[in-house]
Amino acid sequence: MALHVEETGTGDGPSIVFLHGGGGAGWMWRPQIEALRDEFHILVPDLPEQGRSTDAGPFTMLSAARQVADLIRARANGGRAHVVGLSEGAQTVVQLLATAPEVVHTAIVSSALVRPIPGTGWASNPAMLALAYTTSIAALRGSDWWIRTNMRSAAGVPDAYFDDFRESFRTLSKDAFVDLMRANQTFRLPAGLERVEARVLAVCGRREYEAMRRSTADIAAAVPGAVACEVVHARKLSLAQEHNWNMNEPELFNEMVRDFIAARPLPKALVPVGA
Repeated sequence: MALHVEETGTGDGPSIVFLHGGGGAGWMWRPQIEALRDEFHILVPDLPEQGRSTDAGPFTMLSAARQVADLIRARANGGRAHVVGLSEGAQTVVQLLATAPEVVHTAIVSSALVRPIPGTGWASNPAMLALAYTTSIAALRGSDWWIRTNMRSAAGVPDAYFDDFRESFRTLSKDAFVDLMRANQTFRLPAGLERVEARVLAVCGRREYEAMRRSTADIAAAVPGAVACEVVHARKLSLAQEHNWNMNEPELFNEMVRDFIAARPLPKALVPVGA
């Protein structure tokens, strides 16, 4: 197994696999690990080229999905798992559903982009991405002020995760940054989603980009029986905080996970997209 994996929780309980957002690592799921470890068997990989899986690359959606499928077959109870993904981890879940639907019990897909965001065409250009890396990451990896500013404004990550975020920021290589950004920006609905039999919830923040909200609806429309919801937060969050809401509203996120896996009504804060 090339991926670094944190394994915790009840050894014989239902298995959950959590897939983190691009440029991060398994630390992004700490609120879920702490809340759910007494109920579930939990597997949290660092995805290729990130965290402690730097040798598992290069990152592509297909490669990441195949490695996650191998992880589930090898270490999830019964060779199947409930899979929860956020951002680029959610895109990986979509690819996993298309590539290896048989390993998925249920799937929660939070903010998976499958449409282009207007004005971001440069983010699929390797030369432009390499330049962005050089000027905004490599040149500033020693500045705690810049790292903290980026963490708060661009990523919406709470201050409690600063040490983890700084480590991820400092260790992200140029090749990894280019691979991750290109994969994220060019990902579209893969073929094969019509074969999925697992229950699937596609969700995003109500105030996220319109392309993200439409992507959420697209995913649900492509998967038989899937549900598309947007989260209406009780307190005002920035767009970045709504995107990484598992860390900013962990109690609500955890309630959603529990309810969806148990096939109970979802929290009232989750409403149909466009309602």
